[in-house]
Amino acid sequence: MNDFEGLVAVVTGGASGIGLAAAQTLAARGARVAVLDRTTEVTHPLVAFEADVTDRASVEAAIAAVAASFGRIDIIINNAGISAVGTVEENGDAEWARVLDVNVIGMARVAAAALPWLRRSPAAAIVNLCSVAALNGLPQRALYSASKGAVLALTYAMATDHVAEGVRVNCVSPGTVATPFVERMLEGFADPDAERAALDARQATGRMVTPPEVADAIAFLASPMSGSITGTALEVDGGLTHLRARAAGERR
Repeated sequence: MNDFEGLVAVVTGGASGIGLAAAQTLAARGARVAVLDRTTEVTHPLVAFEADVTDRASVEAAIAAVAASFGRIDIIINNAGISAVGTVEENGDAEWARVLDVNVIGMARVAAAALPWLRRSPAAAIVNLCSVAALNGLPQRALYSASKGAVLALTYAMATDHVAEGVRVNCVSPGTVATPFVERMLEGFADPDAERAALDARQATGRMVTPPEVADAIAFLASPMSGSITGTALEVDGGLTHLRARAAGERR
């Protein structure tokens, strides 16, 4: 498929995990892809631009550099995000501020910087990375869930604000994805192997979602072929949200 031919996509947090898979998928389908990350270690054909989504000046400078290099910006994939584990008693004010700054305000900063370019595009699209945590009560994810609930609301609000400008805004809500992001989170548990098994079992499919599966969903929403899809949250969650599958051997 070459549905992204001639288009320029920006992927935040695109140096690893879901972001890298999304960047590679878009590039394989014809896009020229700029990765915004704190590291600039990416391989051809991806082009990296150093940026910190918690710093508005850094974001604006990176978006300006992308536009200067490629001459246009058509697609924003707001993927940069961080995890948080704990109940409301276990995360202090500084941690709440840090996670919301990256996971929510960071998306707003990137979108705001890119909108002047997106308005010029015949195929403008923003895809935000949400999570099933926005609509499902997951244990010890109070702060993370709150941040992703805000991303869901932000997606609907942005879609409403910019639909008349020709800018589509959607989000992808993955289940638990097997990424370095998750592996780092597991290191904080007393028994990482047991926690990893629990994360696999959370999905009705019995395994965590893979980054390429999420990347394909991102590409679907970002593609010009999805021109009538806006204000949508696409779940890629192995059935976590809607299925209540019985365990193997459980009586029906």
